[in-house]
Amino acid sequence: EYHEGDAIIGIDVEIAQAIAEKLGMELHIEDMAFDAIIPSVVSGKADIGLAAISYDEDRAASVNFSENYATSSLVILVAEGSEIASADDLEGKLIGAQTGTTGEMTATDMVGDENVERYNSYFEAVQSLLTGKIDAVIIDNAPAQEYVSANADAGLTILDGAWVEEQYCAAVDEGNEALLNAINTALNELIEDGTVQTIIDKYITAD
Repeated sequence: EYHEGDAIIGIDVEIAQAIAEKLGMELHIEDMAFDAIIPSVVSGKADIGLAAISYDEDRAASVNFSENYATSSLVILVAEGSEIASADDLEGKLIGAQTGTTGEMTATDMVGDENVERYNSYFEAVQSLLTGKIDAVIIDNAPAQEYVSANADAGLTILDGAWVEEQYCAAVDEGNEALLNAINTALNELIEDGTVQTIIDKYITAD
């Protein structure tokens, strides 16, 4: 999801809208930092978290997760000409990641906490990569491809290989079983009738 003028658009936004329509509800989008989403669901500030949130056992201790609606992977993004050719070359390098994501967790595991630079958004991390402040970014594959395309002149490269496969799910407060069951029913129908795949294909090409 991302801003386009005053609107917030993207895969998760359209899937959330489709779920709301299925349930006869009105969707209200609250834009916030990624690491604030789970706490907002737990506190009741938000009814549902839907923002490329991957299932994780630590997160599952705080919220319930819906059926997964998409699969993605983490990749390593570097500047063209970088001496980093694989994950083995990351030792001692400064790695950027978005705060609260599995990318941050993976980066910490790979290079140690002291070598991870944390950002509120992938955009900020990529900007630091482009200006040479960091050596690489660990990021979901789909936004990585978008940043490569959007910065063709600057030169960004996704290294071969995917290091972590992830299942994207919606997050719901543990005490709201009724909403979780309703979301799962709606999601399964939207997956079966092809709506979810159509939304994904709209933003991510087969190539």
